[in-house]
Amino acid sequence: MNAVCHFKNSLARNALASRVGIAWVILFLFALPLQGEQISSQGDSVLERSYRFLTLSDESVRMVLLGTILMGLSCGIMGSLIVTRRLSLFGDTLSHAVLPGVAVGFLWSQSKDSWAILAGATVAGFLGVALISLLRKTSRIRQDSALGLVLSGFYALGICMLTRIQKMEFGNQSGIDKYLFGQVVGLSSTDLWTMAFSFLLILTISIFLYKELLVAGFDSEYARSIGLPVDFLQYLLWLLLAFAVITSLQVVGIVLVSALLVIPAATASLMTDKMLPILIWSALLGCAAGATGAFLSFLGDQLPTGPIIVLVSAVFFVSALFFHPQNGLLFKCLSSRNRNQRISLENTLKAVYQELESIDFQKEVISVGQLAKRRRASMPQAHREVNAMVAKQYATLHSAQSESSAPLKPTMISLTPKGWGTACRIVRNHRLWELYLTNEARYAPDHVHDDAEKIEHVLGEETVRRIERILSNPRKDPHGKPIPSQRDIDRGFIA
Repeated sequence: MNAVCHFKNSLARNALASRVGIAWVILFLFALPLQGEQISSQGDSVLERSYRFLTLSDESVRMVLLGTILMGLSCGIMGSLIVTRRLSLFGDTLSHAVLPGVAVGFLWSQSKDSWAILAGATVAGFLGVALISLLRKTSRIRQDSALGLVLSGFYALGICMLTRIQKMEFGNQSGIDKYLFGQVVGLSSTDLWTMAFSFLLILTISIFLYKELLVAGFDSEYARSIGLPVDFLQYLLWLLLAFAVITSLQVVGIVLVSALLVIPAATASLMTDKMLPILIWSALLGCAAGATGAFLSFLGDQLPTGPIIVLVSAVFFVSALFFHPQNGLLFKCLSSRNRNQRISLENTLKAVYQELESIDFQKEVISVGQLAKRRRASMPQAHREVNAMVAKQYATLHSAQSESSAPLKPTMISLTPKGWGTACRIVRNHRLWELYLTNEARYAPDHVHDDAEKIEHVLGEETVRRIERILSNPRKDPHGKPIPSQRDIDRGFIA
């Protein structure tokens, strides 16, 4: 059961990695033409810029760094809560749906007041979520279609309103258009207070309602059965998501904010499969991406801060995807290669054992030709397998006897004690499993070989001992062949 669960989790992580990998490519294409702005650093050398940033000597640098860190923490926490529930498109929809609210908030205050824009964007976000819920409940439209309708409709309405605002008397100086692509240099102290409030609210609720949000998100029916207010928790999650999205618009803009919700959380899910570590890692990765992106934008010329932050997040994702010690594709490839080599070596040892068994163990050596015939392999392939056994000290090569004095190429092999023990273990696993399936699972004796060929390489010693106890320490398999015991392995022959 544990193996099945682990396999399903691996499939889910690989599917998630594939989806996010495609999303990263799309986001990269989006990021290239964006008109975001960088932190002002003209006229300095690279070393001078690095010194100014690392020493935090400029007030603008301090504000930008604090803003990007707060944004990364908020988006990291909220992203992990929606990505693990497979609601990534919800974040994208909400980030686009708040655009009309941003415009309404500006019209209300006739200035770029952070609190007014936050209120308007929050209302717009809730209207978008309510409309999605209404479409799902009152029509046959599926959730993905409803998300697409709300995303495109609200975004188009927001663009129209922003265009209209730009033609008003106070519109040209508003800077409201920067919410599309972000303008990190425009961060004010009010924006920072808004971002700090949003982060503290998200952190507090995530800590105190962690278990409730977890249960309601992963098993809503069970949550209802134990009396949890599932609908309230769901709308509370959307509220927190709206705060995270809205307060991030000034830094990365509406177009890319969904990337900061998805990529750090997806990266964290590649590193661990437990929810609490995912939350922590996602927040840390978002924070690191924000700070690193701000530094790189300050360091270079014509490098917009928002897209650079997203690309840094993507670099973190690609690094985890390929180089994570447990789940990275590179290490999985190496592990798979080593596993295949081990299985091939064990199959060769089993073939040597079976060939010795066919002559009742009257000899201790067999020829490479006999091994090739048993393995149904060519002679070059058989020689490669023999060399692999010799390299692992599982076998020893011997020269065939000849009447002439000319030296002969070694063509005979014998197993070392180490090789004999490993061969006996593989044969024991195979035959025990065949007998177990025949006696306990009621398989036909001629239907158990293929299954035993796979399981013989993964059975642990504890499992083998348990099967032996269940079967009362059997001596023969379903086909009447002797099953090596531990005593046989230790003695070096079968009685």
